[in-house]
Amino acid sequence: MFGWEFPPHIAGGLGTACYGMTKGLAHNGVEVLFVMPSASGDEDQSSVRIINASDVAVYDLRLDVDEFLGKVQFLRVGSNIHPYIDPENFTELVETERQYQKEEFRMYFRQKYKFSGKYGANLMEEVSRYAMVAGAIAADGGFDVIHAHDWLTYMAGIAAKRVSGKPLVIHVHATEFDRGSNVNPEVYRLEKMGMDEADKVITVSNLTRNIVVNKYGIDPAKVVTVHNAVDFSGRSAVDAVRNVPEKVITFLGRITFQKGPEYFIEAAAKVLKMCPEGVRFVMAGSGDMMNRCIRQVARRGISDKFHFTGFLKGDDVQKMFALSDVYVMPSVSEPFGISPLEAMKSDVPAIISKQSGVAEVLKYAIKVDFWDIDALADAMYALLQYPALSKVAIEKGRQEVDSLKWDNAAAKVKAVYESAVSGK
Repeated sequence: MFGWEFPPHIAGGLGTACYGMTKGLAHNGVEVLFVMPSASGDEDQSSVRIINASDVAVYDLRLDVDEFLGKVQFLRVGSNIHPYIDPENFTELVETERQYQKEEFRMYFRQKYKFSGKYGANLMEEVSRYAMVAGAIAADGGFDVIHAHDWLTYMAGIAAKRVSGKPLVIHVHATEFDRGSNVNPEVYRLEKMGMDEADKVITVSNLTRNIVVNKYGIDPAKVVTVHNAVDFSGRSAVDAVRNVPEKVITFLGRITFQKGPEYFIEAAAKVLKMCPEGVRFVMAGSGDMMNRCIRQVARRGISDKFHFTGFLKGDDVQKMFALSDVYVMPSVSEPFGISPLEAMKSDVPAIISKQSGVAEVLKYAIKVDFWDIDALADAMYALLQYPALSKVAIEKGRQEVDSLKWDNAAAKVKAVYESAVSGK
């Protein structure tokens, strides 16, 4: 299994989902070797064996560089556009460039590459080198199926498949169409390549499945939806002292276009007009729209009732839920969305957008269109002002979330593995 992050060091929901899924797969009798670019050594390996790609040399005694590159085929050959060049000289020029690039790669062959495992400026370089390491790992064999999570690892999954001949399952947690209005063509190309080469494609919701089928042109027969779950084992109650008398409504997630933070602020301004003394709003998270949202709050004149916490993780997330009376996820596009499940498990009623995958599995969260600020404000106001409504949402929501177990989701993933291995 190829991933990019694993608890306790995570930047979002992907690492959390990988953790829950690997535990569920272990419960279902599946042994998982989890490869990640940069492991810290403090990951929980009770249900999985972590392989640190930074410790793997791109070399295998049974596999020389030419054979390796012949199978993986990820070297770029430049276009070498020269005017008035005859065919013979052009062929010679291309071959010279190809040999140069092979020699350049030989410099790294048999070497280790220190991955950052971050999402920084050299991300594409790390994605490419991760694929090379994946091919080296796959040459050892000893596995039945390859599972790659999200576009960052699709090249790694493809390389492992080409070297080993084993079936590839890719897991789509989000697509480039979920990340904003401007589609990055390079990321789209990598996503489509992964989907095309995969034997099976798992999507986290039917919403995402429709995008995969309709926008990437993937055969519906090989695309299977397996909804995410949430793992609360080992989680203890958190004591949180509230130092304000008002009710607290919380947005917790990345402050990016995809998550709809501006709609949350506009709805908050409407609620504060209805009950100005009885509520406070918290935006917990960080992202590229944070400064813009701070300015938006200032323009609306609600800064004294609005709080920005920055990025939260671990116990701080639990404390935030413990301090909250309502949780809101107004996502413009959300392939799934685990945060509402965490909120409901913490006895916090949730309001979610109809444009989220998690809306497919929750009956007792209030659902609104992300753009309908009036409906969002009305839902917030109702949960604050009508205790009976809030009580039902809390009690039924907790029962609903308790039924969404990773063991059940992992059983469906195992069935996908078996189908990929059998070729059915």
